[in-house]
Amino acid sequence: MRALYRNAAFTDASGPYLQLDWSVLVVDGVVEYLGPDADAPSHSETRIIDAGGTTIIPSMVDAHSHVTLPGGSHWIERISDPTEELLEVAEHNGQLMVQSGTRWARDVGSPRRHHPAEEGERGLALSVRDQWAGNRGRPYIRAAGTWITKEESLPPDLGIEAADSDALAEAVESQLADGADLIKLYMDGPDADVAPWEPHEIERAIGPANERGIPVTAHATNLHGARAAVDGGVDCIEHGTHLDADLASTMAEGGVFVVPTLGVLASWQTFAATTTLERFVGTEGKQRLAERKDQAAESVRIAHQAGVAIAAGTDFGGGSLRANQMAWEVGELVDAGLEPWEALAAATWRGGELLGEPNAGRVRVGGPADFFLVHGDPLTDPAALWRVWRVSE
Repeated sequence: MRALYRNAAFTDASGPYLQLDWSVLVVDGVVEYLGPDADAPSHSETRIIDAGGTTIIPSMVDAHSHVTLPGGSHWIERISDPTEELLEVAEHNGQLMVQSGTRWARDVGSPRRHHPAEEGERGLALSVRDQWAGNRGRPYIRAAGTWITKEESLPPDLGIEAADSDALAEAVESQLADGADLIKLYMDGPDADVAPWEPHEIERAIGPANERGIPVTAHATNLHGARAAVDGGVDCIEHGTHLDADLASTMAEGGVFVVPTLGVLASWQTFAATTTLERFVGTEGKQRLAERKDQAAESVRIAHQAGVAIAAGTDFGGGSLRANQMAWEVGELVDAGLEPWEALAAATWRGGELLGEPNAGRVRVGGPADFFLVHGDPLTDPAALWRVWRVSE
């Protein structure tokens, strides 16, 4: 199949300006031409798609997602839903992602379940990843398997609990054996003032992952957990709600990413008008949320100023957002101080860098035709990302 998307604007999120009157020629799912419309090759069998007035954008990378979980205001309760329901949720999420312009999902935790087509238990997203491989109608997935936690950090039936450093090392090995693409450590421990594991324990435990080239990330909303994880050698901090300048400098020097997930907190604020849940509608809850949201935005500003690589993620499913709401996260990053092109970069090629996937979040000749088209200029108006017209075929 040959299709020429003509006379659109184009951005690769590498700077603040659009390329105008550009076209993209796709041949059998591969970009054959990308450049000025006047130079686009002609062919009698080419299907012409008039893209005038739209902007072509590389497909987005949701760097923090939970593809088997539904999200919403009851997201915590839904984690324990039956396996068959979570698999239905995954199919819906995959459809939503692709239709909204998100082609890559970095899944950072799913419940351990028995998939009906497999033997034994493992993180359910690993099974979904394998099932979706090669399916153009579903996103590409890189999955962490399940959460690795200290005892009493999360509900006992969620993830793998590691009481000490030996158990932590065993948990990492078990996730590698399950086929995880990355390892996820949960660094918010049962004691809010103490990191659940020391840096030397983390370094020892993740050694086998490092040897195999498997990245390691850490959920850390507290400073002490984030610091221990970074000192222990992880590749990324998830959420990073309390970063300081010293830690941000260390992260920048070491090439450690942060995925802030600001949209979650923004969505919680909307629940004050759309739910009757006390933690969202009560005066005390609203105040705590506003303070937490301000703190999270300040951490992003600190990270950005220090030069920390920022990738965008919604935390959909494991948090309250939904699978088609990457635009919300991009807007929140802009509100936190990133330029619109930087926020879009966080949602595209920066996410690809985090995944180690050179084609993720990029459009280039010889690469896959992974892009979407919106009305408006996302480099001046991030809300344009909500106005998806079509997704590349």
